[in-house]
Amino acid sequence: MSGVDDVLDPRPRRVLVAGTSGVGKTTTAARIGAVLGIPHTEIDALYHGPDWQPRESFVADVDAFTSEPAWVTEWQYTSVRPLLAERADTLVWIDLRNTVALWRLVRRTVRRRLRRIEMWNGNVEPSLWTFFTDPEHIVRWGISTRNSTRRRMPALVREAPHLRIVRLRSQREIDRFVQHLARAHG
Repeated sequence: MSGVDDVLDPRPRRVLVAGTSGVGKTTTAARIGAVLGIPHTEIDALYHGPDWQPRESFVADVDAFTSEPAWVTEWQYTSVRPLLAERADTLVWIDLRNTVALWRLVRRTVRRRLRRIEMWNGNVEPSLWTFFTDPEHIVRWGISTRNSTRRRMPALVREAPHLRIVRLRSQREIDRFVQHLARAHG
């Protein structure tokens, strides 16, 4: 695994951003795309159709954009994780403390709900009350899957030895890494 200030040579061209719900994967992926000048595809937007239903074309859409020479996206969804790992050259693992990730997830969810922010294909966060009634509520999901990325990493290291993995453990490290990419490859 690489550190924050390690030189990533050759230049990252196909980048995954991994981590538990709420750590800032999408924001970081967009920042990486901007400094490297490569397109960011928000994978949630490909997965979620109207009324939160999975889109039938999801796997085909992921196959299509990952066939391109350069891209950045989040490492999510069991059905495409192997394909993403196979085609990526770099994985940025945001490994924040569970308390930080949970706080960010709750804050984001409440903000989106209160402001009725439309996310993908007309979807908005459901009523906050659904935290108590829906076992799939994003905050409950974040709690139940909070260590899943840590459990996946040893297998990923074995199964994708070509993949450079950069582990970032704080917002400061995330910011330093993005700045480093901008200086080295911008």
